[in-house]
Amino acid sequence: MGDPLIATDEASARDAIGWAVSEKTPIEIMGGGTKRALGRPIQVARGLSLAGLSGIEDYEPSELVMTAWAGTSLAEIEATLAANGQRLAFEPPDYRALLGGAADGATIGAVFSCNLAGPRRTAAGAARDHLLGIRGVNGRGEIFKAGGRVVKNVTGFDLCKLVAGSFGTLAALTQVTFRVFPIPEAEATVLVIGLLEQDAVAVMIEGAQSPHEVSGAAHLPAGIAALSGVSAVGGAGRAVTALRVEGPAPSVVHRVAALRRCFAPLGEIEVLEAEGSQAFWREVRDVTPFAGDSRLVWRLAVPPAGGAAVVAEVGRRIEAEAILDRGGGCVWLATAQKAEEAAGAVRDAAATVGGSATLIRAPEAVRSHADVFPPLAAGLRDLTARVKRAFDPLGLLNPGRMYAGL
Repeated sequence: MGDPLIATDEASARDAIGWAVSEKTPIEIMGGGTKRALGRPIQVARGLSLAGLSGIEDYEPSELVMTAWAGTSLAEIEATLAANGQRLAFEPPDYRALLGGAADGATIGAVFSCNLAGPRRTAAGAARDHLLGIRGVNGRGEIFKAGGRVVKNVTGFDLCKLVAGSFGTLAALTQVTFRVFPIPEAEATVLVIGLLEQDAVAVMIEGAQSPHEVSGAAHLPAGIAALSGVSAVGGAGRAVTALRVEGPAPSVVHRVAALRRCFAPLGEIEVLEAEGSQAFWREVRDVTPFAGDSRLVWRLAVPPAGGAAVVAEVGRRIEAEAILDRGGGCVWLATAQKAEEAAGAVRDAAATVGGSATLIRAPEAVRSHADVFPPLAAGLRDLTARVKRAFDPLGLLNPGRMYAGL
């Protein structure tokens, strides 16, 4: 691919895509480049970088809403919010270590384009649930906008929800408006040591259904827990099941005590206070235990009660290591087998409980030929194709990034 076209403002992004339309030249839409290894590789002659479309356009802390240009670094967004005691509640992950991608920081536009969220998704929702408004350029070279600064401004068809998670195949996002939330006064994580996976899932579900407002629930088997940089986890010598609570300090103390009483009969209990808790959930969020090796990494979305069964089913067919996140509803798998063998085992296991599997990390040669995202049924593929044509009639924006031919 030649040198990318550089967008420095919305008009230049429109002009670049307008040029691509006039030349019928497919282009790759990119931000900081940290997520290029997500999805299928794109074979195009030119790219369009939106990293220069940067800056926070509007932010009123009292309104809990921020508007930023899509190329604004996630680090700048988070630093600005932290200075005002606020955060992105959906906990966007940093997959640079996992994917071995660009060293430059992620951009806020890419976070929403890929709809990325961390362990707090079960409590706070996905990235798209926080997106209030967008501006972008479609595949006709037209600037469009949707949504607004408040939820009640979103009328008609919610294009924000549609574009979020489309991986740049529908439009080049130029500006995003999103909700932010106050940073809780306190945070702690209750660890239950030594549970088997099925028992861990039961604990996580019970914790999530309790009145204690659990904002994160994950299970690490002994071998994975041993890799943690948090001493209480890495030194446990056994599997670790974690339940996070956040909020006013007295409330956190009360809820931690209640969870300890509830689960003490099941195993040894440890508690991670603020810094240890934050470090642990960063490891879970970024899938740190699977960083630095060459195995395929899969993310499965399954009913929480089926998480342990899926792991067991995969283990009967292939060698795999697993992390259970989001109360068992998100299963991270690392597999060393050939892609075809692993894909069959992983997707079959997910399907047994009505779930799906996405291939998050694999060599480019594998991603070029394998189904990266869950395969589409015929009717859904037809609908996806029609939506793609409506936004991008010539199929020029990130062609094939999610599905071959789309």
